[in-house]
Amino acid sequence: GEASMMAVRCMALLSLGSAAAWRSAGRAAPVSRLSLARLPTRLGAGQFRLHASSRLSAPVASATVNDAPSAQCPVLAGQDAEDMPKTYEHGQVEQPLYRWWEDKGFFKPKSDTCAADGSDPEDDTFTISMPPPNVTGYLHMGHALFVALQDIMIRWNRMRGKNTLWVPGTDHAGIATQMLVDRQLQAEGISRLEIGREAFVDKVWEWKEQKGGYITGQIRRLGASCDWERERFTLEPEMSAAVTEAFVRLHERGLVYKGDYMCNWSPELQTAVSDLEVNYSEEMGKLYTFKYMLAGGDGDEHIAVATTRPETILGDTALCVHPEDDRYKAFVGRKARVPFVDREIPVIADDYVDREFGTGALKITPAHDVNDYEIGKRHDLPVISVMNKDATINDQGGKYAGLDRYEARERLWADMEAAGLAISVKDHMQRVPRSERSGEVIEPLVSTQWFVRAGPLAKPALDKVRSGEVKIIPKRFEKVYYNWLDNIQDWCISRQLWWGHRIPVWYARDEAGEERAFVARSEAEALAQAKEALGKEDVALTQDPDVLDTWFSSGLWPFNTLGWPNDTPDLRRFYPTQVMETGYDILFFWVARMMMMGIELTGQAPFHTVYMHGLVRDEKGQKMSKTKGNVVDPLEAIDTYGTDALRYTLVTGSTPGQDIPLSTERLLTNRNLCNKLWNTCRFIVTGPLAGLSPEALASLRVSGPMGADELAAMPLPERYIVSRLHELARQVTENLEECVLGAAGSAIARFLWDEFADWYIEVSKTRLQGASPDDPAAATARRALVYVLDSSLRLLHPYMPYVTEALWQRLPHEGETIMRAKWPQMPGDPPLAVDDKATAQFALFQDTVRAMRNARAEYKVEPGKKIPATVCVADADTRARFEEEKAALALLARADPGALAFSGDLAAPSSGEKMVHLVVADGVEVFLPLAGLVDFAQERKRLEKQAAKLEASIDKIQGRLSAPGFVDKAPAHVVEQARTELSEQQEQLGTVRKSIAELPDDDEESA
Repeated sequence: GEASMMAVRCMALLSLGSAAAWRSAGRAAPVSRLSLARLPTRLGAGQFRLHASSRLSAPVASATVNDAPSAQCPVLAGQDAEDMPKTYEHGQVEQPLYRWWEDKGFFKPKSDTCAADGSDPEDDTFTISMPPPNVTGYLHMGHALFVALQDIMIRWNRMRGKNTLWVPGTDHAGIATQMLVDRQLQAEGISRLEIGREAFVDKVWEWKEQKGGYITGQIRRLGASCDWERERFTLEPEMSAAVTEAFVRLHERGLVYKGDYMCNWSPELQTAVSDLEVNYSEEMGKLYTFKYMLAGGDGDEHIAVATTRPETILGDTALCVHPEDDRYKAFVGRKARVPFVDREIPVIADDYVDREFGTGALKITPAHDVNDYEIGKRHDLPVISVMNKDATINDQGGKYAGLDRYEARERLWADMEAAGLAISVKDHMQRVPRSERSGEVIEPLVSTQWFVRAGPLAKPALDKVRSGEVKIIPKRFEKVYYNWLDNIQDWCISRQLWWGHRIPVWYARDEAGEERAFVARSEAEALAQAKEALGKEDVALTQDPDVLDTWFSSGLWPFNTLGWPNDTPDLRRFYPTQVMETGYDILFFWVARMMMMGIELTGQAPFHTVYMHGLVRDEKGQKMSKTKGNVVDPLEAIDTYGTDALRYTLVTGSTPGQDIPLSTERLLTNRNLCNKLWNTCRFIVTGPLAGLSPEALASLRVSGPMGADELAAMPLPERYIVSRLHELARQVTENLEECVLGAAGSAIARFLWDEFADWYIEVSKTRLQGASPDDPAAATARRALVYVLDSSLRLLHPYMPYVTEALWQRLPHEGETIMRAKWPQMPGDPPLAVDDKATAQFALFQDTVRAMRNARAEYKVEPGKKIPATVCVADADTRARFEEEKAALALLARADPGALAFSGDLAAPSSGEKMVHLVVADGVEVFLPLAGLVDFAQERKRLEKQAAKLEASIDKIQGRLSAPGFVDKAPAHVVEQARTELSEQQEQLGTVRKSIAELPDDDEESA
């Protein structure tokens, strides 16, 4: 069929290896060669897969045909679940696990729910289109953040039973890639202009095939569970055909036109660039003030004008003043003479002028300033460009023609000074536009470009958000979105590059020599149009040399990655997508354009939720930069702390739209969290589960939520921990539904660390130690331990995929992988069972333990010493639960089990001993015999030693204060300080002596 023929043709084209060969093979595509990265999907039989090494320095292609996927999870290969290393070694777990996941096809969407036409009858899909990183890129923290956030969403929805698809891909990055390859060729002594367009494009494809896979290999290291068999590249044939189709359809609807407009021009790159590719910096420059001589005036009649770019004077077509500025009203309507150019220009009035800036009079150069261009249109001024594309002065510049813009500036100002026209030159801080790619100063130029009429596209994109059909998180960014689309200008979509989607327009001349343009899907179609329009067979076509703005093709990303414009099963099944997660800095540059293009070309918004993340900054909140030396390399962070720690740190440190401070301290803390989890699981696997029969282990598998009846039959600590787990599952599910990802992740960690590990595991030891295999209490504890840990790992898996999979595999479990295990709270299921009374009673139990621990600390009781205690609980049922957990209370509070009593009377025991009275809560109090807390003889020695030390210090201070001349000669503040110290130490001595007096005497101690 067609797919098989395409596969054969792909192989033939790769062997031919040039753009010319591609075209000779009959493929009418606007790109030169098929990307190697797309072969796996096209060929099917074999796979060219990029596996990430520990530290990627080059893409490693593993071209294995029909690899047999590993049947067993690699973390258990050749070992029993009980053979757990003592510590978690992320370097030995992550990459083997990732290869196993990918080989087993766990990242792919399910196929068994599809209808015959490929659609999903249950409408239960969840799709994300990964923002395509530049093919030239290397992993940075921004990539790490978006991968972590999107993977959380994907893994969570996969576990909830959704048919998930995460589409990966890379962007051809027109300017960045062309500049990179161009510079490499220059270093080899090769000129792009000398070898020509076709040979240069071939060179770029060669670079792409050799090094263009770095970024996708690095994204794999982050644990991204995207379907790599659906990986797309913006310049592959199918994607290029979609871009051509979009251009043609927009042109047919009157939304694409060619015209002259002001654009950001990069003289070094020789192309227009988008606003996103222009960075503004505050730089010290000069403000030049000079005389603009009035025509027909007497003597020195002039208007003083200030400018930061004197070279643009050569293109001035008017002077402009504010209509209400009394200084200049009399000059409006007169003419002024452009210095060194034989041209007179009018003096006009416009309320745009800021009367307070400079002299209050502006020179208007419509061809070289955005604001001047708009004033020029309002006043119908001529547009005179004085610069060539390389920023040298053209013939309109007279004697300055051929000079570089900065050289012309110096030469012209020197002439101004010589002619007596210069008034002053002052330092001036100004906002300078620089190319993001080349760093040079951008030149505003009027040039002939292709444009999209943005107004008709903006209205439906605005309506979708205003109606609530599309939600932006956080909501405050809706204002940014509205502001941009409400004030949108036509979109310049042409770029003067060689690498990119060639504009599908061909030109031919008619009998009168006039150039005619033909917009078509292919050269053959354009030729047919030209023959019909010109009425002749002998037609010579020339394709437009420009390529399309990268943002034009990126605007199609959510739907052309699924097969648009063809009616594909993927498009029917997975479009519209659900979430677009990206940085807030490209809300209008990309998100708004995807909205406009998606609605116009498919009739539907491309997603229903836009989640905006912030920028990753250093721990002080500063922007990361190489010059500051504060850049944290994500690959180095992964090597040191592990992928899970990095992901968790980035996500739990963020809220939507807020910048994220990243510190190594938090990375270390979260690596320790992984180790804490490992040790928790190791305790369970090598202790309570060790030696159990296969049948007993199988009975512990978690196949669904624990019901209310089973929960009610459990002892207090088990009812508490399961209830808290269920409350956590509800909270985390609600948070994830509302896209509050950071809070959800933090809650899971707090539960695992503070409640499960610190409390329940300790309590469980009282059931398990010395228990027989069939002991009911031990069996209940094992059930709770496995159920809570298994469910907690499922909750944490989207955040920390590697360690959770490695641990889940060692627990009794159902299924192959945790990533396809059921979420603890599935959609449509009834609420999870919670025993509120048990959580309240256990909270009192915890408070009692804390109070007893605090008393031990206050009285400095030796850690190994067990103390007697009487616990008084007024409520009979709560007291009964406490008594049932006497062993746990004794263990946790380090009380003497033989001397631990319970009472319903909130009064001290009648033994006559001195007691420490602890009020835990209303109705719960504890009495601790003081003799059980303190070794009186040892305490007496300690206090007497402290008293002697204070007495010696007091004597010394008193001696200084009574010495002749000290009070009279020493500085006042020194005397006052001595008196203060004396007073404080006398007070301390009194307290110590009181404590000694309160100690029982020898008779009381012996009694």
